Amino acid sequence: METSRESSTEIQTIYASVSPRVNPDLKKLVSFKVYKRRWFVLLVLCLLNCSNATIWLTFAPVADQTAQYVGGTLEDINWLSLVYMVVAIPLSFGTTWMLDTYGLRLTLVLGSWLNMLGATLRLFSLNTTDKYKIEYGAMMLGQTFGALAQPLIIFTPTKLAALWFPDHQRATANTIASMSNPLGVLLANIISPVIAKTSDKIPMLLLAYALPACVICFLATVGIRSSEPPTAPSSSALSSGSEPFIRGLKLLLRNKAYLILLLCFGSGIAVFTCFSTLLEQILCVQGYTNDFAGLCGALFIVFGIVGAGALGVYVDKTKNFTEAIKINMSLSTLACIALSVVSLMPHQKLAIAIVSSLFGFFGFSVYPVAMELSVECSYPVGEATSAGLIFISGQVQSILYIVLLQALTQQPTDSPRSTCGDTFLRWRVPMMVMAGLCAFFTCCFVIFFHTSYRRLEAEQEATYKTKQHSDATSREHTPSVEA
Repeated sequence: METSRESSTEIQTIYASVSPRVNPDLKKLVSFKVYKRRWFVLLVLCLLNCSNATIWLTFAPVADQTAQYVGGTLEDINWLSLVYMVVAIPLSFGTTWMLDTYGLRLTLVLGSWLNMLGATLRLFSLNTTDKYKIEYGAMMLGQTFGALAQPLIIFTPTKLAALWFPDHQRATANTIASMSNPLGVLLANIISPVIAKTSDKIPMLLLAYALPACVICFLATVGIRSSEPPTAPSSSALSSGSEPFIRGLKLLLRNKAYLILLLCFGSGIAVFTCFSTLLEQILCVQGYTNDFAGLCGALFIVFGIVGAGALGVYVDKTKNFTEAIKINMSLSTLACIALSVVSLMPHQKLAIAIVSSLFGFFGFSVYPVAMELSVECSYPVGEATSAGLIFISGQVQSILYIVLLQALTQQPTDSPRSTCGDTFLRWRVPMMVMAGLCAFFTCCFVIFFHTSYRRLEAEQEATYKTKQHSDATSREHTPSVEA
């Protein structure tokens, strides 16, 4: 077979010698290709995912400064992040259908344009005639456009991994693409406090996030030329999204293992969202600065990315999806319980930093593996549908958790250690409730979740049938030799 002009690398299965008379469909199951440009597509997705996350959490690490600048309350600032969850939920079903029907390229290009429009609308919402005072409604509109882009971006890692990467690289590719979102959260936790030390620096902060969004939009529009490679990297890629959207939804709703994963891992996503959104408000009550809250958020993400990278490579080699997720979810729950205690105590910087690191290492690493597991336990339902519903579950529960936790806060009469500014709340009860919810859903997952890996089994069956057909064809065309 000739080498592709696009510098493709041919992957041969163990049954490389196939009779020339074997039909073309059978050859597709025996010989596959991977293309070097798959890494460019992955890079664009990672940059886009990262940019969207920074726009999402631009204001969370500097909630006090932003509230002072716009003349609003902390609840108003929280809604600048919550709008992502509110908007994503009704659009997510359409996004999964669009991704499985119209393909990867259209979805990513549309997502990049919405992301860029959201970032620039926030920038142009500055009212230069009023000392750069930000129009809150215009800022919310920019956040809404970013929220429209989020499901288009965040649903794509499993689809991209299935269409462009071979089976021994799928979990790793999914990990790289998925972890670019928390990397964006990390950058937001670092960049926002550094730039916006005072409220008058908010305009500069918006500009810092708008410029990369424009560059990434250009790369996606010009650089991504097709939704899938000319030749599939694996047999399952040939039937990616083979089930119609509505039928796929019905199959998922009848899949017990998938429903358990949907509920329990969705709860895990909600806990991590609460941690990212509310960390600064929780810690400032005990006298911790925004810089320290940003450091804890950074440790949470950095160790999460390290853990996800290690776990992704391990799962690619062993295919122990269920075991890896159950162990890591259990350990992350212990870290969540510890964090709910030490975050309410003053003068515990080292303990909070360590627990935040462990929470990220064991918790964030589960995300890409769980997305791959959602595809494995629901095959042949489309990757975007199975992974997308997990995300929707996480968004719905995130809204419920944040609203619940805010409702459980109390207004303290005095807090001499507070660095929160004029508005601060007591978070003791909400933190205990969050830890309890995390422990409950983890126990449910560990006890009740069991599944077979349907996609891997389908690939093995296809390979086995191909070998049998190839052997039979070879015997038919091999002349017999008389004794």
